[in-house]
Amino acid sequence: MDLDALRTFADLAETKSFSKTAERHFISQSAVSQRVRALEREFGQVLVERGKGRPGAQFTEAGARLLAGARELLNRADALKREMAELSGGVGGTLQVATVYSIGLHALPPFLSAFLAEYPQVNVHLEYLRTDRIYESVLAGTIDLGLVACPLPRPQIEVAPWQEETMVMILPPEHPLGRLSEVRLSDLDGLPFVAFDADIPTRRITDDLLHARRVRVEIVQAFDNIETIKRVVEIGLGVAIVPEPTVRGEVRDGTLLARPLAGERFTRPTGVLLRKGRVRSGALQRFLRTLGVV
Repeated sequence: MDLDALRTFADLAETKSFSKTAERHFISQSAVSQRVRALEREFGQVLVERGKGRPGAQFTEAGARLLAGARELLNRADALKREMAELSGGVGGTLQVATVYSIGLHALPPFLSAFLAEYPQVNVHLEYLRTDRIYESVLAGTIDLGLVACPLPRPQIEVAPWQEETMVMILPPEHPLGRLSEVRLSDLDGLPFVAFDADIPTRRITDDLLHARRVRVEIVQAFDNIETIKRVVEIGLGVAIVPEPTVRGEVRDGTLLARPLAGERFTRPTGVLLRKGRVRSGALQRFLRTLGVV
């Protein structure tokens, strides 16, 4: 069984494009097709549907089954390579990490810097994805770990609790509530509010709290990332409730005010997502140790 062909096949499932897969492997598009055909000859099955009117790569049932096994085999092969390399005493290889913006830009950097300082030979590939995509990538085995807010257990996914982030209200410097040292949730009643998108876990816990306190806000805009929310609050279009670590820079620079919520212990849990049963490389084990979750 040709591991290069299986890797090409797995990447084709991810990119949904013969041309993009070819670019990833630095080969021609016809070479990608040849590798797929070689697998089809080997297994005696049509793996990818071909024909007019079918955009991208469409996998047959046989192709989907092969894909699941191919990913497991490739993950084990990669792990074996790392294990052999680590017999010499070094820790190397590539570590695939995915996270949401609010964690990756604010909570993760000091831990990542510490890890790279200790293990400079590890190539850490960090990407920013929406929460649902991170769960999918962990299950598919295309990343080693994910970092998300408000993690929920799912079949085949292990959740390691990480940090609890205090939530604060942010507002522009000239806002009337800025005169207060802390704000009550009732102070937000009827105010223009900038929220996370409805499918973002932080939005869910915020909505739950406001509903529990019978506070009605006027959601003027909703976004999928913390940076856009901060910019909209800065220009005075509304207030927001966000994790305190994400606004320290703006508070220091005077572009935003952050106020604690009086009488509330409102925190946002974060956690590490790992696929159950997946062999952990030395690099992954050490990265988890740096994060303090093992």
